[in-house]
Amino acid sequence: MLMIPGPTPVPERVLLAMAKHTIGHRTADFSAIARDVTEGLQWLHQTQNDVLVVAASGTGAMEAGMINFLSGGDRILAGNNGKFGDRWVEMARAFGLEVEEVTAEWGKPLDPAEFKAKLDADPSIKAVIVTHSETSTGVTNDLETIAGYVKAHGALMIVDAVTSIGATNVPVDDWGLDVVASGSQKGYMMPPGLGFIAVSEKAWQAYDQATLPKFYFDLGVYRKNAKKDLTPFTPPVNLYFALQAALGMMRQEGLESIFARHLRLRNATRAAMVAIGLPLFAADEVASTAATAVLGTDSVDAAQVIKQCQSRFDMSLAGGQDHLKGKIFRMGHLGFMGDRDILTATAAIEAIARQLGQDFAPGAGVAAAAQILMG
Repeated sequence: MLMIPGPTPVPERVLLAMAKHTIGHRTADFSAIARDVTEGLQWLHQTQNDVLVVAASGTGAMEAGMINFLSGGDRILAGNNGKFGDRWVEMARAFGLEVEEVTAEWGKPLDPAEFKAKLDADPSIKAVIVTHSETSTGVTNDLETIAGYVKAHGALMIVDAVTSIGATNVPVDDWGLDVVASGSQKGYMMPPGLGFIAVSEKAWQAYDQATLPKFYFDLGVYRKNAKKDLTPFTPPVNLYFALQAALGMMRQEGLESIFARHLRLRNATRAAMVAIGLPLFAADEVASTAATAVLGTDSVDAAQVIKQCQSRFDMSLAGGQDHLKGKIFRMGHLGFMGDRDILTATAAIEAIARQLGQDFAPGAGVAAAAQILMG
């Protein structure tokens, strides 16, 4: 049972779609699927612009989002309040970009005012990179406000939306987001293997001036092929089958219902952990709808919770990263998730916490979750 922020559970309909015989990627049948997938991706991203598909994880999508629109030596701002913000800083420096960081303590959100101050002070900044949902800590950053400051400045707004697309509202066009990267193994309810990059017209203008080297991830080539419902290189065809099925399920559920479901699951998870007496790492007002980070206590060792969930209940929880390793466990609640998953995971954590010596009323966590889920 996967209760991690990714890979996430895959619905049977999607698995069965993947089991179909592979078809040629230069056929009318595949082009029809590619066309349907593109329309679905634009719907999900709430954009009229391009949403391109590459064979990669979310990190590959983010790399494509950098190298296609920037040049060596460009000055950028990068938000860094967790493992993934830190990764984009490292990646940008690897490509020779001049990076200034906007930081916050892990578990705290980035301050939009700091972005505004730095943007106001430096008209040469070419791009701002922000992780919307920082999965390493369970914190959501205020992307809408930051994007507003970036738009007023004129820089590109590059977004890691790997665990927010499909889990919370990300209206790409309304917020003026220029490059938005995500990955199939999160809110898309699919196995790993596909990366997605939404690209604005403003970003395409920057593409014409960008000089960072690229070949496989040259998004201009992907765009040219996408206009003909094709791909420039051999795609993972069966993952396209899966994507078509997953997007079909999402459209059937509807965007507002998807967002409301994720919010309800997040709230139920947080209420359950509080009822058990386990501290939450992120504050309520910035808590991610993708994952909840939970601190260990004197009696409940976070590493033991993860270990025993796996050995006793065949359930995967995620651990902390870097300096949080052994200090927190992370419970994913995005993608193909429902009430049953939260109640089952809560019951398992309750059983382990009581055995480890945590003092709480038996069933308190399940009751707290159920009250929200039934509300």
